[in-house]
Amino acid sequence: MLFNKRVLVLGAGGLLGKVVVDALLVNNAAVIATDIQTESLFTHFTADYAGKLEITSLDVNNEANVVSFFNDQQRIDGVVNCSYPRNKDYGKKLFDVSLASFNDNVSIHLGASFLIMQQSAALFLRQNSPLSIVNISSIYGVVAPKFEVYENTNMTMPVEYAAIKSAILHLNKYFSSFMRDSRFRVNSISPGGLYDSQPQAFLDKYKQLTMGAGMLNATDMTGAISFLLSEQSQYMTGQNLIIDDGFSL
Repeated sequence: MLFNKRVLVLGAGGLLGKVVVDALLVNNAAVIATDIQTESLFTHFTADYAGKLEITSLDVNNEANVVSFFNDQQRIDGVVNCSYPRNKDYGKKLFDVSLASFNDNVSIHLGASFLIMQQSAALFLRQNSPLSIVNISSIYGVVAPKFEVYENTNMTMPVEYAAIKSAILHLNKYFSSFMRDSRFRVNSISPGGLYDSQPQAFLDKYKQLTMGAGMLNATDMTGAISFLLSEQSQYMTGQNLIIDDGFSL
């Protein structure tokens, strides 16, 4: 499906990023895997991918480095932004979130998404060949949080997260409309909850609001991502694929 495509994965060291890189390599893509720290990437990807995998450090909030990185690229066919930058106060409950922390998290996460889309668009104009961007939004960029699933846990749905993920959906439409070229596409997937050793009380309540699967695995997202990178979705742009086993219904 992705033979001869060169795909950049940002945030490749994270829960979703690693399985995305694995899936792209299985689908015969050449992958540039980037993260601010690369040690876990070198530990994870130990197989011989015959020159198909390049691992490099990249801070998505360092504008000079991001611009330089994209300027050095001769051709990229796809970009998957799995990066998830946040500050040390991220994840507090609503009334504990300061304005400074809210603004900082929106800046470093949404701002980085803007920068990656901007530089991807500039690269597209230079290379003059198709480029597909896949951003990671969330069901909570589409619907209001179901706060009842967090009862009797220390968890919450961060207000910054909801604001950022909904804004990414509109940035997709903005860039697609601005570029006005069917060869340049920006889409998103919106996952439901991904399993990451959450408390059992949360997992049980969450499962009751799905069609039976409950929390999904990161690997459940890779089919939609590969589809959006491929020619099979060549006229989809500015769109959002929800993968949540019915949680948002």
